[in-house]
Amino acid sequence: MGRTVVVLGGGISGLAASYHLSRAPSPPKVVLVEGSERLGGWIRSARGPDGAIFELGPRGIRPAGALGARTLLMVSELGLDSEVLPVRGDHPASKNRFLYVDGALHPLPSGFRGLFCRSPPFSKPLFWAGLRELTMPRGKDPDESVHSFAQRRLGPEVASLAMDSLCRGVFAGNSRELSIRSCFPSLFQAEQTHRSVLLGLLLGAGRSPQPDSALIRQARAERWSQWSLRGGLETLPQALNAHLTSRGVSVLRGQPVCGLSLQAEGCWKVSLGDSSLEADHVISAVPASVLSKLLPPEAAPLAHTLSTIHAVSVAVVNLQYRGACLPVQGFGHLVPSSEDPVILGIVYDSVAFPEQDGSPSGLRVTVMLGGSWLQTLEARGCVLSQELFQQVAEKAVATQLGLKEPPSHCLVHLHKNCIPQYKLGHWQKLESATQYLAAQKLPLTLAGASYDGVAVNDCIESGRQAAARVLGTEPNI
Repeated sequence: MGRTVVVLGGGISGLAASYHLSRAPSPPKVVLVEGSERLGGWIRSARGPDGAIFELGPRGIRPAGALGARTLLMVSELGLDSEVLPVRGDHPASKNRFLYVDGALHPLPSGFRGLFCRSPPFSKPLFWAGLRELTMPRGKDPDESVHSFAQRRLGPEVASLAMDSLCRGVFAGNSRELSIRSCFPSLFQAEQTHRSVLLGLLLGAGRSPQPDSALIRQARAERWSQWSLRGGLETLPQALNAHLTSRGVSVLRGQPVCGLSLQAEGCWKVSLGDSSLEADHVISAVPASVLSKLLPPEAAPLAHTLSTIHAVSVAVVNLQYRGACLPVQGFGHLVPSSEDPVILGIVYDSVAFPEQDGSPSGLRVTVMLGGSWLQTLEARGCVLSQELFQQVAEKAVATQLGLKEPPSHCLVHLHKNCIPQYKLGHWQKLESATQYLAAQKLPLTLAGASYDGVAVNDCIESGRQAAARVLGTEPNI
């Protein structure tokens, strides 16, 4: 009788793991268990009254690098090529990004020429920060905060404005607490390998092998910066679900896992409340802190390590305006914590993906709220109402973009504990967990955003690698 693999969590990581398991030459029996009634995790799309698409979570996927290519290959394998909405390299959403500082929008320098021009809010051309970076010695610490790393190599302005904003935009986190080694491994490795981040990024670590398809070649030729799907990104998990069902994978929804216990014969008992499953191997694609509460007492050291990987909440407010115009054209803008502790950034959805606007006169923007403000409110046990988030978001849009009329449509969602925080020493936690699993020979594999990247591509890759480890194949293209 063949092996049974139970995958915990029906977000994009768990779906990707199940997908790659099901496509093996001799696939095991795969059971995907999701606690809620829907699949896709934080990827969620909604349709407005006029047909407009609103992304309640991620809104675009980057095609760059091997990970981006593998995701595009999966899209092709799922038959979604005709649904892809690309943002080409010559598009304003590819070329223009902004910082909101001192009450004004400032375009980030782009291109080689931009490095030599003074670009507010920076007091000097970024060429000087680059020159400083090239002359700095290599750091000696095994890890460092993003802020410390950026300040040491690029100067205080780049650290407090650009990197602070980037950490808020990607992780909804504090650059003074987040780890450069874990959050931006390419920057850390560039310094370690080449002594200079700029030299390292320029020389690269050698081109890694990438899959090939017509869609991948098109993305390269047109220099896509990101892409989405015509019906919203949730089309991807929906297509994965349909594919899994067609290949005989059992998909259980509304079945929260209550606990894991090891049986005498070395397999798992996965408790689901009134029922249970037996598994030869478990892939956990639920958050690390959730898994820590499911593990049996004999795995207490692993549970303790996982329990220290925390996540923060983000409020997403989708706004639609009739007949309004943005003051600038671009992807959106980020807001450093020194400017506004509440607003992480605003995405100009209608610029990147006008095909999803619904009504021709509809303008869509998305406001991200979080940071220390939201963490303080949560810690105090304050009532976090939709009205509060909408009020704050509308005020930000009026102040920062000049859209002062009331929106024609609004959606508010608070995503609790949605973005893991890779704080200083995160790499040691991963090392500890990996060593424990190997030493105890536990038939358990970890996947998902809690470990090696929070972007959609990272999560899909973590699922692919988890499946490869279970199947005993090396992760390859």
